[in-house]
Amino acid sequence: MNYKLSRSMRQCSFIWQRFGTNIRSLSASTLTPAKPRLYGQPTAKTHPHLMKPGEVTPGITAIEYEFRRAKLMDMLPENSVAISLGYRTRYMSNKVFYPFHQNTDFFYLCGFNEPDSAMVLEKNNTRKGYKMTMFVPPKNTSVEMWDGPRTGVLGAVEIFGADEAIESSRFNSKIKEIVKNYKDIYIDLPARTNILSNDSIYKSTNRAYVKPLSRIIQELRLIKSDGEIALMKVAGQITGKAFIESMKFTKPGFTEHDLYAKVDFECRIRGAQFLAYVPVVAGGTNALTLHYVRNDMPLRNGDLVLVDAGSEYHGYASDVTRVWPINGKFSPAQRDLYEVVLNANRHCIKLCTEKKNISLNKIHEKSVQFIKEGLSSLGFDLAEGDVDRVLYPHHVGHYLGLDVHDTHDLERSRSLKSGMVITIGKVMHYLLFKFFLIFNFKLF
Repeated sequence: MNYKLSRSMRQCSFIWQRFGTNIRSLSASTLTPAKPRLYGQPTAKTHPHLMKPGEVTPGITAIEYEFRRAKLMDMLPENSVAISLGYRTRYMSNKVFYPFHQNTDFFYLCGFNEPDSAMVLEKNNTRKGYKMTMFVPPKNTSVEMWDGPRTGVLGAVEIFGADEAIESSRFNSKIKEIVKNYKDIYIDLPARTNILSNDSIYKSTNRAYVKPLSRIIQELRLIKSDGEIALMKVAGQITGKAFIESMKFTKPGFTEHDLYAKVDFECRIRGAQFLAYVPVVAGGTNALTLHYVRNDMPLRNGDLVLVDAGSEYHGYASDVTRVWPINGKFSPAQRDLYEVVLNANRHCIKLCTEKKNISLNKIHEKSVQFIKEGLSSLGFDLAEGDVDRVLYPHHVGHYLGLDVHDTHDLERSRSLKSGMVITIGKVMHYLLFKFFLIFNFKLF
C-alpha cells in the first residue's frame, strides 16, 4: 500500500477512536434535524409559517377549492367530463430548467403545483356532483434525491381532495377509457404536457364532442374571493414598496439592469416568489418601445425612466408602471406632463366602482377625454385622433389575478362588479415619452 495513503488512513482511524464518540453525542445533543419534506409543495403541516390549517395553498382553503370545482361542474351539461392539464417542465438549455410555473386554470381548480399532472372531473348524480381523479408523478426515491420530494398518489388524495389518484404515466391509456363514457368532453388542446398525446382525445371520441374548457373557468376566475383579494393586496403592497425603494436607489450612472436587479431584490426580500413578468426598465426614449425588456442601457442625467414590473405572491400577480426622473427632480416640462397623466389616472380610478355601472372599455374612453383636456390646458392643439390613435393607442387597463393578463378571453365591455381586480392607467405613462418623439417636446 502507498505509504502516504496508509499513513492518512491511520491518522483518520486515530481521530475517530479519540473523538468519534464525542462527535456523535455532540451532534445528537446540539443539532436539530430539519423536518423532512413529505410533499412536492408547502403544506400546513410542513410550512406552518406560510399556511394555516385547512389551507391547500397559502391563503386558499380546501373548502374554497372544492367550491370552485363544484361551480365549474354546475356550469357543464349532464353527461360531461372536464379534463384540466398541468404544464410540463420547460428548459433553458440541456438539463437546465426554468423555475416551474403551473397552468393557472389547473392551479385554480386544485392548487397542485407539480409538472406533468392532470385532473379529470366527471359529472355525476352524487351529493358532491362529480368524481375527481388526479394523475400525478409517482414517488420515486432516485428522482427525489435530485429534485426534491413529490406528493405522489397518496398525497393527492390526502392533501388535494382527489377521490382517486393515479400515476401520470397511465394517463394516456386511462383517459381513452374515460372519454368514451361521456357526450361532452371539455379540454384545452393542444396541451403543454408530456403525459398526453393530443391525438389520444380525438381518436377516442367524436371531434364534435370536444370543447374548450378555459373560457368557462375564466368566468369563475373573473370574480375573486376574499382569500384571493387578500393575497393580491399583499402582492400589490410588496410591489409598491419595491418601487419606492427603487426610486430612492435610482441615480445617473447606474444602468437599467441595475434598476431591474433592485426591483427584483426588493420584491423577493418582501416575500414574492417571482416577478410576475419580465419587467420593462426603460430610460429615456427606450420607453417608446412598449415591451422593451433589454434593460441594458445607462441611465442618463436629465432623463426619465419608466419601470413596468410586478411581483407574484403565492400565485397571484401585481402589475404596476411608474415614471420618475433619474436625477431625482422633474424638469418643468416633465412635471407638467406627468401631472396630466397623474390626474387622468386618478379620475379613472374614481370610476372603478360597481355603482358607476361602467366597463373597462368605457373607462378607456373617459381616459382619452381626460388626457385631451389635460393636454389642451397646457396649450397643445391636438387634431382628431392624436391621443387615441397616435399617443395612446393601447387600452387603459385589463383584468388581473393568477395571470398578469387574467381571464384574457373575457370582454372588457362588461360592467365592473365587486370582486373584479383590474389595472388602471398603466400605459398612460408611455404617453410621456411619445410626446418627445412625435412633437419633439423637450422631456429629456
